[in-house]
Amino acid sequence: MSFIVSNFKCKGITFFSLLHVAHYSSRFSTAAVASIEPKIPPDFSSCIVQDKDLLLKSLNPSGTGLHVLDLVDEGSLEPHPTLYHLLLKKCTFLRKPKLGKIVHAHISNSHFRGDVVILNTLLNMYAKCGCLDDARNLFDEMSLKDMVTWTTLITAYSQHDRPLDALLLFPQMLSLGFFPNEFTLSSLLKASAALPDTPQIYFHGAQLHGFSFKCGFHSNVYVGSSLLDMYARCGCMDEAHFVFDVLPSKNEVSWNALIAGHARKGQLNRALSLFLKMLRQDFQPTHFTFSSIFGACASTGSLEQGKWVHAHVIKSGGEIIAFMGNTLLHMYAKSGSIQDAKMIFDRLVKRDLVSWNSMLTAYAQHGLGKEAVQCFQKMLNIGLVPNDITFLCLLTACSRAALLEEGKYYFKSMKRYNIEPGISHYVTIVDLLGRAGLLNEALRFINEMPIQPTAAVWGALLGACRMHKNVEMGSFAAERVFELDPHDSGPHVLLSNIYASGNRWRDAAKVRKLMKETGVKKEPACSWVEIQNTVHMFVASDDSHPQMGAIYKKWEEISARIKEIGYVPDTSHVLFYMDEQEREVKLQYHSEKLALAFALLNSPHGSTIRIKKNIRVCGDCHSAFKFVSKVVGREIIVRDTNRFHHFYDGSCSCGDFW
Repeated sequence: MSFIVSNFKCKGITFFSLLHVAHYSSRFSTAAVASIEPKIPPDFSSCIVQDKDLLLKSLNPSGTGLHVLDLVDEGSLEPHPTLYHLLLKKCTFLRKPKLGKIVHAHISNSHFRGDVVILNTLLNMYAKCGCLDDARNLFDEMSLKDMVTWTTLITAYSQHDRPLDALLLFPQMLSLGFFPNEFTLSSLLKASAALPDTPQIYFHGAQLHGFSFKCGFHSNVYVGSSLLDMYARCGCMDEAHFVFDVLPSKNEVSWNALIAGHARKGQLNRALSLFLKMLRQDFQPTHFTFSSIFGACASTGSLEQGKWVHAHVIKSGGEIIAFMGNTLLHMYAKSGSIQDAKMIFDRLVKRDLVSWNSMLTAYAQHGLGKEAVQCFQKMLNIGLVPNDITFLCLLTACSRAALLEEGKYYFKSMKRYNIEPGISHYVTIVDLLGRAGLLNEALRFINEMPIQPTAAVWGALLGACRMHKNVEMGSFAAERVFELDPHDSGPHVLLSNIYASGNRWRDAAKVRKLMKETGVKKEPACSWVEIQNTVHMFVASDDSHPQMGAIYKKWEEISARIKEIGYVPDTSHVLFYMDEQEREVKLQYHSEKLALAFALLNSPHGSTIRIKKNIRVCGDCHSAFKFVSKVVGREIIVRDTNRFHHFYDGSCSCGDFW
């Protein structure tokens, strides 16, 4: 490795200038290098320019802005390509684009202004610092470009969420006779994977796949990893596996892309199977690997598998860094263990805003509004500035914990942080007011919104009308939802339920008839429970499970016991016209009750039972579970679409407000 060392003293400042010439060794001979050594004035004593002083600011207010460049202008130092390279590299590393612009201005006034290598380094500096407009202006001004130039700008667009701009450069590049390399194609595939919808991803990605195949790059590990990530992101897992299987050499990125694809689809078993295979083939999982698996565990609520992977992280000496720690926190929260989520939060090496938002989300999911408010105050006390997501989490927590005044206060305080409320914030306030029974105020709030109400806004009011049995306003809100989103089954079902609970059976029948005529189908209710790493799913009045006889018998036994201590079936939750006895029978075999009976039969005595349901838990099941928790002396945690319910010793954490 060759260096030019210049010794000089200027204005009492000592410098050490190491001009790395290996970068230009192919362009300069030894004699040429010797000829561009700095001129050392005879009255300067021997001293050195250090690397740390390369970006030292001008000592003279009228200087260029950088002392080293002032020395060049004064003639104390000869301009040299490697000097510019080192300065730009330093600006890139320290993310100082303003100083980079000073170097850019100096290059523009030098005889190196047309040097493509220097200009590529300058382009890379702008790209890495996120100054994409400056990068594009430089790119357009360059009279001479090479493959590095095109690849640098394509990569910059790809890495800064401008995928379409990256893809538009590709045909321009080809038309000028440039041939892409593996890095160009990898960046283009990454750009296609970042497009907003699946058809676009597949359209552009498949064309790039064909181009890669024609050029012989499809088996390259970088291109191949980007290809399978692209297919995985648009849900084409068969194609992703095909690309993975034909790769002659694989790396951690290849494995991570495939594991992440299955994790995004909620296919935890496939993701874990690949994870084990990865370990057997001596590949070391990264933070991205663990983050993907924790995400899959969170989506399915698989606590035991999540704990096993967490244990593997600890055994392998992995540090719980921010983004992986955030997904681990989320996994514990979504799996019903708020205590473990809080423990992870407390042990994070560094907590960023995402970490605090994740903890606020966890509190909201578990209905812990007061804890969420305290968490938010701690966040403010350490100087973190909340964003729109922070307030959405906080408002949701207030809504689910009936903290009406606090919710109103925090909604108004968004203006203090120059945050404009989005539609989700308005939905949450309507939900907050509606849950509190302030239906007229909620309707007035909707009418006074500065933006057009969406189906979600009216849907929040409709849900509140269902809770408070307000048939007229519920009917009005439902009509608004039908106009905005006629294909969503949820509002139809809610309106039918409102009519049924008010004994308006003909109106309820009309809604069901409308659903049939318009092809709107209700999502069937199902519940599932995990026992010994196996998920068991149930639907109402299920008869498909091998243990169904024992399950029915167990629930009948439990039902008799809870009736002895005060449980009375709430037949108002049977939304079909039938006599009282038939209604009570129909209530007894809801999916969550069958899942609970199965768990009581097959889990260790005293252990916590965790049940998930794909829709809101019904009122009668909620009442029954409180009594069951007292009779069997066990905690029962139910996760539905809205929140977590922790049943213990005859009460629920939601305080019957959900």
